[in-house]
Amino acid sequence: MSIFQELHDDVFELLNTKLPDTLKYHSPEHTAYVIEKAEFISRQENVGGRELFLVKVAALFHDIGFIKQRNNHEEAGCVICTDKLTKHNFDPKEIEIICGMIMATKIPQSPKNLLEKIVADADLEYLGTDLFYPISQNLFLEFKHFNPTLTIHKFDEIQANFMRRHHYHTNYCITHLEGIKQQHLKEIISTM
Repeated sequence: MSIFQELHDDVFELLNTKLPDTLKYHSPEHTAYVIEKAEFISRQENVGGRELFLVKVAALFHDIGFIKQRNNHEEAGCVICTDKLTKHNFDPKEIEIICGMIMATKIPQSPKNLLEKIVADADLEYLGTDLFYPISQNLFLEFKHFNPTLTIHKFDEIQANFMRRHHYHTNYCITHLEGIKQQHLKEIISTM
């Protein structure tokens, strides 16, 4: 079994057994989606080899911190990730690179290099796709759990404000997804 497969099985065991089921957006399915999109965007950005492996590991661990806490889950995720990767004899420099990618998903995003940009974009790739509305519905349900008085109208305001401030970082996402994201933003604003 490959190291990635071992890590994947370990992380998904934790996500499936320790994540609160109230997390409708930050779910095992979201993590699987982000891994897939991180790999795809990496290939579009000509990232391969060991760097692609590190991107996939970062995508795998990017939301693991939710098993411990909701706020600052990225920092908690880096602690969990560092522990797991140290046991697999990862180089400390590579662990630092992976934690940089995990931290790049923290809102507001501020990735500092191409690998961080890829993981940050993979995390919010759906904003510029036809999955925007079903995924947004999951986000609404998750938000509503933590704020039972949240209305869909107020959620649309939150989402529109977020999307106004968000921008993609990789050439691929800027070119192929930004226009679709802007169309979704217009549609949301038109219903407010």
